[in-house]
Amino acid sequence: MERARSDALRGIGQGQQALQQAGLVFAVHSMRLDFLRPARLDDLLEVTAEVARVGRASVVFVQRILRGGELLLTAEVKVAALRAADFRPCPIEESLYRQLKSLQDGPSH
Repeated sequence: MERARSDALRGIGQGQQALQQAGLVFAVHSMRLDFLRPARLDDLLEVTAEVARVGRASVVFVQRILRGGELLLTAEVKVAALRAADFRPCPIEESLYRQLKSLQDGPSH
């Protein structure tokens, strides 16, 4: 699920290195998971990440794990914006905030 969120951010030009160079990192604050069906070893899984809500210092993603179109897991993941230098909470820079708001409730990946 972490990879799907990172890929979604990279898709809007905000990969991990770009964020760190801008002095920002995201850390998982909380997760709510609903396990609906089991996955098995060697299953080919699809993991999605959609921006559901954007706050000034946090983003909530809705994520799903599917196997061949069958829904296995749903999750709501809240990530907090932190300064890369000291891992203290900070506001999301304005241009990134606007990018994330534009993705709200739409597919990111």
